[in-house]
Amino acid sequence: MAAYAYTPASQVLERHQDFFCDKNVIIAGDIQDSYPAVIPAKHVKIHCSQFHTYLRLHNSSRETIFSFQPNAEFYTGMNTLIYYWPKTKSEAQFQLSYLLHNMPKDSDIFIVGENRTGVKSVEALLTDFGNIQKIDSARRCGLYHFHADSRLAFALSEWWLSYQLTIEKQKIVIKSLPGVFSQKGLDAGSDLLLNALLEHTDIIKGSVLDVGCGSGILATVIGKLYPDIKLTLSDVSSVAIESSKATLACNQVEGQVAASDVFSHLQDKYQLIVSNPPFHDGKETSYIAVNSLIKEAKKHLKLNGYLCIVANSFLPYQTLLDETFNKVEVIAQTTKFKVYLASH
Repeated sequence: MAAYAYTPASQVLERHQDFFCDKNVIIAGDIQDSYPAVIPAKHVKIHCSQFHTYLRLHNSSRETIFSFQPNAEFYTGMNTLIYYWPKTKSEAQFQLSYLLHNMPKDSDIFIVGENRTGVKSVEALLTDFGNIQKIDSARRCGLYHFHADSRLAFALSEWWLSYQLTIEKQKIVIKSLPGVFSQKGLDAGSDLLLNALLEHTDIIKGSVLDVGCGSGILATVIGKLYPDIKLTLSDVSSVAIESSKATLACNQVEGQVAASDVFSHLQDKYQLIVSNPPFHDGKETSYIAVNSLIKEAKKHLKLNGYLCIVANSFLPYQTLLDETFNKVEVIAQTTKFKVYLASH
């Protein structure tokens, strides 16, 4: 594959790929292209924390896994880590903490990312861990290297955040990990969507699917208020899946949580599909997921089923919804958000 097909971060790594030829390399972090599948190295293992990344790479010759965290065996015999810096510092801190806790002592660690994502903060972040040096600057990216003389301490319990909501006199605890949308509190879009749903309770029945579930807020509130509902939650993010499972368990709500790239691994049909869909992939605006959600929803809705989504008011979803569904209503709106209800 030509170099221009790779992200800027991978292009910078490619300038140094001779170093990896005799190394056993783990590649992790915010992987956005197929370079990890072709990087020249003695042995390569790829850890995907995003399910769509895994789907893109798992058929390569490299050992590729999708998981919340790799198990201890994954690190055996490996001596180099390449980490792609993600869009938020908190997510980077979390992922690097468990990776560097498990990487063998004396490993070489490479961290690469675009300057606009804040990769420069890695120097301060790891200053107590080793002598970290910036070894390249190109394509508006930085590449950092250090030698892991010791392991970084890590305890998962220290990374959980939680907050409490009171909705319809029900107390609901939300659990989340770094990298999950709306980690520290209920975002305005989801709040508007929940209020709209509670004003249209006639559509909440049977089986409900929460696409892009995040920390599980939407599904947990529905399950808490309507315990007879059959809940399914899906997301591409491993930390979102883990957070949703924790939120459901904390509130004694039953639900199935699945990894799926929109509908890629969902076979059932539902009476109601709800979503606060993302319109970013990393730092870039991307409508791929929400376009798939709207266009494919009809195939996953039961007869007389509904799709209910919230979106920023400026996003061009009305036209796509009108082209796809027989009936589309805006059932709630503010200056920033609209809640759409669509049906066959």
